[in-house]
Amino acid sequence: MENSTKWVLDPTHSELTFKVKHLMISSVKGEFRNFNATITAAGTDFSKATVNVNIQSDSIFTNNDDRDGHLKSADFFDAENHKEITFTGTSFTKLDDENYQLKGNLTIKGVTKEVSLDVEFGGVNKDPWGNEKAGFSLSGKINRKDWGLNWNAALETGGVLVSDEVKINAEVQFVKQA
Repeated sequence: MENSTKWVLDPTHSELTFKVKHLMISSVKGEFRNFNATITAAGTDFSKATVNVNIQSDSIFTNNDDRDGHLKSADFFDAENHKEITFTGTSFTKLDDENYQLKGNLTIKGVTKEVSLDVEFGGVNKDPWGNEKAGFSLSGKINRKDWGLNWNAALETGGVLVSDEVKINAEVQFVKQA
């Protein structure tokens, strides 16, 4: 990309969360606490930007040690053998001044599938130290079984313990590199 600008994640002002229905009646929220991302764009024009994300699978946190341990096990993320979850953007399409659609390849446990995420561009601003920042909100849904995250338990009343659908949300800030 000519005159490309690299933007790197500001982890202190970013979060990557997910929600999964539990017992078919309420959602459990979790997050990945260790991830990084870069965007390469033409300055502050993010249409056609390239996006790359690396998530440490053992950084999963749901505020319950037993559940976190189970999620890190081979039943789910197999964090010992698959240390990273990656996302490589294939397109970043501007829909209007504030909205984009991000498509890319999400790899979990060695399985790669295309996903589509809705992106809201929060704008660009300078922090008190003169750093130029860009903010984005992302949301989307995936079916965890597409990546072989199949573990579940049947309920006596019918239905399942954990839904297949996972809602993904991220609030992220990026810092423009000189």
